[in-house]
Amino acid sequence: MNKLKALFGIMRVPFLALTPACVLLGVGAAAWMGSRINGLQVALLLVAAVCAHISVNAFNEYFDFKSGLDAHTHRTPFSGGSGTLPARPETARLALLTAWSAFAVTALIGSYFVWLRGMALLPLGLLGLFMLVAYTPWLVRSPFLCLIAPGLGFGPVMVMSVAFALTGVFSWTALVASLVPFFLVSDLLLLNQFPDVEADRSVGRRHFPILIGRKASSLIYGAFLLAAYLTIGLGVAFKLLPAISLISLVGAAIALPAGINAFRYSDDIGRLTPSLGMNVLLNLATPLLVGIGLFLK
Repeated sequence: MNKLKALFGIMRVPFLALTPACVLLGVGAAAWMGSRINGLQVALLLVAAVCAHISVNAFNEYFDFKSGLDAHTHRTPFSGGSGTLPARPETARLALLTAWSAFAVTALIGSYFVWLRGMALLPLGLLGLFMLVAYTPWLVRSPFLCLIAPGLGFGPVMVMSVAFALTGVFSWTALVASLVPFFLVSDLLLLNQFPDVEADRSVGRRHFPILIGRKASSLIYGAFLLAAYLTIGLGVAFKLLPAISLISLVGAAIALPAGINAFRYSDDIGRLTPSLGMNVLLNLATPLLVGIGLFLK
C-alpha cells in the first residue's frame, strides 16, 4: 500500500482530471465535423493522453528531486509537486520507471493512429513526445518556451491529435477549440510558478516570474485569461464553435477575481493561494463546457 501511495503521488493523480477535459474537446471537434465516433478509438486516445500526462508529471517529480529543487520548494495544495520523493528518496527509481513506461504507452498508441490515419499526424505526435521529456530539464530554462509548452501540449498537440486520429483530417474547429486549453494551461503553470521564484532560480530555471517579476507576470496571466475567452467568442462568431459554447463564458465570473487577485497579491503567496485553486477550476470547467457544447451543437 505504501508503494501504491507513492506511485499515485508520483503520477499526481488528482491533477489528471485535466486530461479528459482536453480529450473531450478533440472528440467534440470530431463530432462537430459530423464524423462517426468510434468508442474504442476514443478509449485508446484517452489512455494515451492520460499516460502522456502521467509521464510528464513523473519526469517532473524525478528531475525536480535530482536537481535539489524539492528541498527549497514552497509547496501549496496546487503547486510544488507531490512531495513524494523528498519524503521517500528510495522511490526515485520508481518515478523514472513510471515516466518512461507511460511515455512508451503513449508512443505505442500514437504509432497505431499514425499507421491508421497517415503520416500527417506524426509531427504533432513527435512534438508531444519531445515535450514530455524536455520540459523539466530544458524547456523551463527559456521563459518563452516555459510559458507556452504546457498549453501547447494540452491544447494544439492533444486536442488536434485526438480530432485528427478520429477523422483523418485537420480542422479549424479543432484548432480554435485547442486554443482554449492552450491559454488556460499555460496560465495554470505560470501562476503556479509564483510561489517558487527563489527555489527555481537556485537551480537555473528561467521563467517570466523570475525574469520580469511576479507583478509583471500577473499581467501576462490576465492577458492569457482574456485570450482564452476571446477565442471562444470569436469561434462562435465565425461559426467554428456552436453558439451554446458561450455557456463556458460563465467561467469569467471566476477568471475575473483570479486575475485581479493574481495582480494584487502577486508577492503574497498566502493570499495568492486561493487564486491557484480558482485557476485549477477554470482549467477543468472551461474546456469541459466547450467540449459538451460541441456535442450539443
